[in-house]
Amino acid sequence: MMKRTILALLLAVVCVGANAQFEKKTKYLNASLTGLDLNYSKNSRFHLGFEATAGYFVKDSWMIDARAGLNHQVVKAAPDETSFELGAGFRYYFKSCGIFLGSGVLYDLTSGPKPTILGTMAKRTDNHVLMPVEAGYCFYVNHYISIEPALYYNICLDDFKDASRVGLRLGLGFYF
Repeated sequence: MMKRTILALLLAVVCVGANAQFEKKTKYLNASLTGLDLNYSKNSRFHLGFEATAGYFVKDSWMIDARAGLNHQVVKAAPDETSFELGAGFRYYFKSCGIFLGSGVLYDLTSGPKPTILGTMAKRTDNHVLMPVEAGYCFYVNHYISIEPALYYNICLDDFKDASRVGLRLGLGFYF
């Protein structure tokens, strides 16, 4: 019984004060580390990236955003890959507790060396359209700054099996 009471008090403390940041006309900036190695692809060994996001609350709890990211992936039995992502999306914030859900569309441009039949390396470029789905939480350091861990799933619409990615994102958000 005591454990439930303590858990309820902790949830109440965490959920207080997270609603002022989600008001209409609030601006948002975020810098995140992404990937953190949760890929399920048999070809991937390690994945780490950086993402920058800018957003604007068009309505209370509803934010539209634009994002750009750079990723590096170590692939088994192949040279490393680097990709650049550019996209737009939206997030919905639950005012009572700081949990957010988001989605959108990303354009992914992956490049890297590709082995040829003759054994030499040629430049390879792959383009993918991704639909990111994410769920996360805002831990507020103060009224304007938050630490935002999130779990995401980037669903590749043209190469689902090999280009879709699951990962963790750890970001630092600024609300103003």
